[in-house]
Amino acid sequence: MSELTPDDLQAVLLSLRVALAAIVVGLPIAVVVAVAQARGRFAARVVLDALVTLPLVLPPVATGFFLLLLLGRRGLVGAWLESVGIVFAFDWTGAAFAAGVMAFPLMVRPIRLAIEAVDREVDEVARTLGAGPLTRFFRITLPLAAPGVAAGAILGFAKAVGEFGATITFVAAIPGETLTLPSAIYAATQSPGAEGRAVALCAVAAAIAVVAVLASDAVGRWAARAARGERS
Repeated sequence: MSELTPDDLQAVLLSLRVALAAIVVGLPIAVVVAVAQARGRFAARVVLDALVTLPLVLPPVATGFFLLLLLGRRGLVGAWLESVGIVFAFDWTGAAFAAGVMAFPLMVRPIRLAIEAVDREVDEVARTLGAGPLTRFFRITLPLAAPGVAAGAILGFAKAVGEFGATITFVAAIPGETLTLPSAIYAATQSPGAEGRAVALCAVAAAIAVVAVLASDAVGRWAARAARGERS
């Protein structure tokens, strides 16, 4: 890792910060959306499903460009947000927003599948015993769906760390501000004689990805045991 520069190390730390912020903000929203998809009965459900899936099928650069049009300093919403002191474009918060958007489908899907796997009869029994919707959700549905929530959070985190196209389009790659790990890898591949740096950065990215996958499996198993009331 001696090939890494201080800017590279800063980019790694920024990527972790961006990914953490994206998950902390995005995970509660992902849970709500997953519940709506799994249990909702409304006419616009197909539209919701399409919107959730859209970041997976659109080119990431297109997603970043749409975010720029919407939340840029002269964007439809961004101009108003800037007037009240909230800026996303060309700021690390914008990188977190873009990473969260791209990671959102990967968070929602395992949570939705976990909720759909919860036996509806258990929820119905609790309802007949007088438990309200929120009580049933927090004491029955959410604990039983915990493995899916854990998997969604970790997979979303890994995706947010590796997000490149939408992030660089929306916030560019400003060293110390918006230069994330994928952007640093790209910059290294474009610099003559920086192959060693590119390899070292790729190794760091691969290590983070492997840790995320192993953590997803371990946390999922732990959450499944906890949902069944087993001891570790």
